[in-house]
Order: sequence, then structure tokens, then C-alpha cells
Amino acid sequence: INSILKIYIFISLQEVTASSRHYVDRLFDLDPQKVLQGVIDMKNAVIGNNKQKANLIVLGAVPRLLYLLQQETSSTELRTECAVVLGSLAMGTENNVKSLLDCHIIPALLQGLLSPDLKFIEACLRCLRTIFISPVTPEDLLYTDATVISHLMALLSRSRYTQEYICQIFSHCCKGPDHQTILFNHGAVQNIAHLLVSSSYKVRMQALKCFSVLAFENPQVSMTLVNVLVDGELLPQIFVKMLQRDKPIEMQLTSAKCLTSMCRAGAIRTDDSCIVLKTLPCLVRMCSKDRLLEERVEGAETLAYLIETDVELQRIASITDHLIVMLADYFKYPSSVSAITDIKRLDHDLKHAHELRQAAFKLYASLGANDEDIRKKIIETENMMDRIVNGLSESSIKVRLAAVRCLHSLSRSVQQLRTSFQDHAVWKPLMKLLQNAPNEILVVASSTLCNLLLEFSPSKEPILESGAIELLCSLTQSENLALRVNGIWALMNVAFQAEQKIKSDILRGLSTEQLFQLLSDSDVNVLMKTLGLLRNLLSTRPHIDHIMSTHGKQIMQAVTLILEGEHNIEVKEQTLCILANIADGTTAKELIMTNDDILQKIKYYMSHSNAKLQLAATLCISNLIWNEEEGSQERQDKLRDMGIVDILHKLSQSSDPNLCDR
Repeated sequence: INSILKIYIFISLQEVTASSRHYVDRLFDLDPQKVLQGVIDMKNAVIGNNKQKANLIVLGAVPRLLYLLQQETSSTELRTECAVVLGSLAMGTENNVKSLLDCHIIPALLQGLLSPDLKFIEACLRCLRTIFISPVTPEDLLYTDATVISHLMALLSRSRYTQEYICQIFSHCCKGPDHQTILFNHGAVQNIAHLLVSSSYKVRMQALKCFSVLAFENPQVSMTLVNVLVDGELLPQIFVKMLQRDKPIEMQLTSAKCLTSMCRAGAIRTDDSCIVLKTLPCLVRMCSKDRLLEERVEGAETLAYLIETDVELQRIASITDHLIVMLADYFKYPSSVSAITDIKRLDHDLKHAHELRQAAFKLYASLGANDEDIRKKIIETENMMDRIVNGLSESSIKVRLAAVRCLHSLSRSVQQLRTSFQDHAVWKPLMKLLQNAPNEILVVASSTLCNLLLEFSPSKEPILESGAIELLCSLTQSENLALRVNGIWALMNVAFQAEQKIKSDILRGLSTEQLFQLLSDSDVNVLMKTLGLLRNLLSTRPHIDHIMSTHGKQIMQAVTLILEGEHNIEVKEQTLCILANIADGTTAKELIMTNDDILQKIKYYMSHSNAKLQLAATLCISNLIWNEEEGSQERQDKLRDMGIVDILHKLSQSSDPNLCDR
């Protein structure tokens, strides 16, 4: 039976190949009419037949079809049919599209757009659309020739098909600010706006998708859109009409995305009724379990983006349609008792269920970004902490990232750090996640770790025991700015009211060289956090004296450099506070008293125009002169000789009450 089966398959393959060869051979016939008929027959043969498409590509049909398409001697009908067949081949597998790209199909089709014949132009655009929506096609291929975009804009007026295909090409090939700028500068807004009121649903929909990608994270486009008039109506009003419940879901969602982008860009106020009463409720509706998986994912992710930075929108969303409870269903889908009867749909949803979990984590992260009551409701949702812990170790990197973002958002709660976070030992999977993770995850995970290392967090001790200091010291050497900031920030939290051993471990792990590197970092956040770390290290007298006895020379050198440098008020204030801590040491204060340069700088900042710097400098003097401390008389005499008393008399008349008291 096996032998017969093999023979049968072999014969079948031979027949398919022979049949495919016959189609290709006819493309080379000397009679143009027979060539045309051959192309038409090929078109009919490949419809819905991926096997046939693959065979024709392997047998060399594509170069011949492209040759015929580009020949001016070919009839317009033949050239159009060639474009149709090439478009059909592109609708097969990704490998088909790669083969077409290898044969330089895009330049040939773009050249075809210069033809005066509308049917041929539409066939070329339809094929280009199919190729550009494939994930294997580089979007930049559309922008290699500056004249292409202008020509596509001009073709928008030719027919509803040119409008549909060109808008679809633009929406798929607009992948960032550079592409947005090119399309914007070529008049995309003005050329596409009127298509939103086209009689064709497909044209309206593709135009809408165009605006959703053009406006995304783009203030320039968003500010322009808000003032565009179409048939006497402003664009935001048109978008709001497209949000109505009687419109197709795809249209509602895409309109909501447009309005969301405009809101985030500042073109529409967050308290505008079109956001609060239309956009937000529409997106919450999309999260309902009676919506399709893709709609629920897109709805949740767009809503997460809309409310991400606005406390009031977060509060409104949290009490709309029981959203927090509704999102819990995202983790149970599809269930064993799923109502899905379509096997294909069930198979699809099983493969994409992780996207629902990712979207839910993202939305929970936005909801809980600021409000303590909302965080409490999220954590009290059934099995929430277990779901986050499981999410941190999922195979999908996007789910892991979304889960750690959610954890980061919830970790801002003092109460939850002390309770739920400790009960579920979330620090364990978090520390595991920090080992060899991509930077994108490392940034959020290390931010979360900063919160877990706060002085009142019960997780702080076990995290330190698991080797956190070494990990954090290595982050401070990262080329990634956010990781350097987080590494030093976490160390600053670790050093706060810490034991001498932990402080010594930090200094040993960082090394003097690395500390200096951080103090000369070009980013002010890194510098401020490093100064904060130094200030926390230099607290309590025994610790101050111990650290200054081993690192005093280098620290004083760093302080001098910062006070002399071009730094902002906050940096200099923090540096003077470090000096005040050193002045509070028993033996460490001598490093200031024997350094005339530093003393002159303290004197200079006491007379500075900024009250914060005056106060910090005066605190240094205060800590140097306590009567009950050994050597106080000699220190007072030296400072008196420097004219410090006269400055103190002046400061006692200050309008700033804190400075006056000090």
C-alpha cells in the first residue's frame, strides 16, 4: 500500500509540475494573443491554489511576467493581466512574496503607475498593496524614490480603487516619525481628509486607518487634524460620529485610536466630552467578552494608552462597566466551555490567547499608575498576584514585559509592598527576570526593583541576600541611560539607613573609578541619583568617619569638581548637603577644615542669590561648630577669621524663615 501511495504521489506531482510548466511555456509564445490567453488561464489556475503558485514561481514565471508587464510593445490588456497574476501570486505564502521581492517587483509596479490607463494603474496598485501588507516587505522600499509619494498622492483622485489601495499602502508603510513626516509634508492630511466622507465604506475605512497611524505619537499631525474641515465639519466631530454603536466595530475602534492619539498629543483636552463621554466608553465596550479576541486586545491596549498619564481618566475608566472585573476574563480565554463553535476561530484564539493576557496587564498597569484605591481593587481581583507571577515567566517576551509593567505600577503602593508583594514573594521571579533579559524588560524590571528596595519594603532583605548589589552595580555600567539611572537609584534606596556592611558592599561593588564615572555622567538624572547615593552612604557618624577614612580624598575631589562646574541649583544643593553630612562626622570634618578651597566655596554659597544653596551651605557651618564637640573652639576661630560671622548676621535678616532660623 505504501509503495502504491508513493507512486500515486509521484505521478500527481509530475502532473502538477507538467501542468505548471505548460502555463510558463505559453508565456514565451510568439503570438501575443496566445500569450494573453496563457496569462488569463494562469490567473484562473492560481486562484486559491498555493501549490500551483509555488510551482509557477519555481519554474520562473515571475521574471517573464515582469518582463511582459514592463514591455511597451505589450498590450495594455496583457500588462494588466500580468499585474493581476503577480498580485495573486503575492497572496500566497510569505516565501512567495520574498521571491517576488527578489525579482525587483516593486520598481516594476511603481513604473507601471506612470501609465495613462486606469485599469492597469489599479491592477499595479492592488498588487503593490498585497506586497506591502506582507510582514516580509521592508516599508522603506516605498520611500527610496522621493517622487513616488507625490505621484501616489496625485493618483488618489483617479478612482475609489486607487483611493482604497493607496490609503492601505500608506497605513501599512507608515512605521514611525520619519515616515509620518514624509507623508505629512507631501500633503497626506489634505489629500486624505475628504475620503472620510466617501460613499465607499472601504475607502472611508482605509482613510481612517491612515489617520490613526499618522497621528500616533505625533503632535504635529494631531494639531493639524484638530482644525481640518471636511464638508463644514471638523475632523474630531467626524471621528466621533464614526464611534457610534451602529457603526462597524472596526470603524469604532479605529476612530477611537485617532481620537486617543490626538488626546495624548495635547490636541484634544483629556476632559473634553469627546474623550470622556465617547472615546473612553467606546474602548471599554471593546473589552467586553462578547467581542472578538482581536477587538478585545486592541480595545484594551488603546484604552491603556489613552489613560496612561491622566489620573482622572484612570478613575473614570476604573468605574466604567466593571472594567477591572471584566479584564479578569482575559486570563480565562478561551475556556473549556467556550461558546466558540467555529473550529478555525477556536484554533486561532488558542494561538493568540497570550495577546489577551498582554493587553490586560498593560491596561491594569495604566489603571493603577496613580490611585491607591484602584491598585487595591486590581490586587483584590481573583488570583491577580498569581497571574502576574505566572506572567513574569511566560514564553512570550511581550507578555513578560506587560506583566512586569503591571507589577511596576502596583509596586508604587506602600500598602501592597508590605502585604500582597510579600505574601506572593514577587521578588523571586523578578530577580530571575533580571538575569540576561533584553534591555526593554530590564528597564521596567529594575524600576520595579527600585520600589521593592525601599526602606519599608519587607522584600528588601531577601533581595539583598540574593545578590542584588552586584547586579545593580553592573547596571550602572550599562550604555543604556535608563538602566544606569535605575541601577544607581536602586543602590541609593539600598543605602538609605543601611548597616555599615551593606554600605561597604556597595562601595566595593561600584569601585571608586565607577563612582567618579557616574559623577561625571552627562545625564543630570544619573548625577543626581549618584549624589543621593553618596548622601545616604554618608549618614550616621561612625559610617561617615569610616567611609571618609577610606574614600575621603576621592569624595572631596568629586565635591570640588561639582561645585566648580556648570551644574543646576539642585545638583549643587545636593552636593552641599553631602558636605554637611561630612561636617557632621567626628574625624571626617577635618577633611573640610584642612581644605581651604572647600571652605571658601562654602563661604561663597552662603552669599549666593539662591536661598536653597545658602541654607545648605549654612548647614555645613552649623555642623562644624557644635560647642560640645572636641576642637570646636579652633574651628570656630578659623571660620570667624574667614568672615563667616558677618555673613551669618546678614542671613539672620533673610526673608526666608528656614534660612533665618538656621
